[in-house]
Amino acid sequence: MKNKLLFLLFFIVFGFIALQIPVATIRGSRAAFTLFDLFAPISGAFLGSFLGIVAVVSMQFVNLVAHGFRGVNNESLITLIATLRFLPAVFGVWFFAKKEGKLLIIPALSIIAFNLHPVGRSVWFYSLFWVIPFLVWPFRERFLVFRSFGSTMTAHAAGGAIWIWAFPTTAAFWTALIPIVIMERSIFALGISASYILTNNVMAYLSSKRLLPKSIVFEKKYLLRS
Repeated sequence: MKNKLLFLLFFIVFGFIALQIPVATIRGSRAAFTLFDLFAPISGAFLGSFLGIVAVVSMQFVNLVAHGFRGVNNESLITLIATLRFLPAVFGVWFFAKKEGKLLIIPALSIIAFNLHPVGRSVWFYSLFWVIPFLVWPFRERFLVFRSFGSTMTAHAAGGAIWIWAFPTTAAFWTALIPIVIMERSIFALGISASYILTNNVMAYLSSKRLLPKSIVFEKKYLLRS
């Protein structure tokens, strides 16, 4: 258990560092996607879904303590709002780690929530992005990139449903996002796949040196041959 907790701490520290490396800015706000968005979903695959979620929430909490509690001002509120993105990240972790179909309730509820909003109803076609987790679900075990797409689109679904109710937007805003989402989530899916393969090989190496708890597993089919 001590070794597993140390391993969890490693994931939290690495995730916090990843949160400091921006990848893209969220359209319409100062919040940004970071390297964390490529790394976080895979944590549940190695730690298990529960500890993976604990790790992701802890990463975001540490980030909030480091950047968000520096007086009550607009910047703090922006940071706090950005930190609420841990909820979509949690669902992304859950999709990547879990094998039960019940987690598909997240994109289903997101589609419903989005279309219940007056603006969302006027751009209902935007929520079709969130059908992707359903489409890739049967192939998630065979193709890592499909698993990654399902994960990032599940996170995107939850984030979109929260965003439309939390902030004033327009139909034009969501329509303009469509090509951006296609490019952005494709890059994210490839990035998640790459980070998983890299981490999987690092885990295999550490395991061969008996530096990992036995409960930490890796997938042999994604090991690179030298």
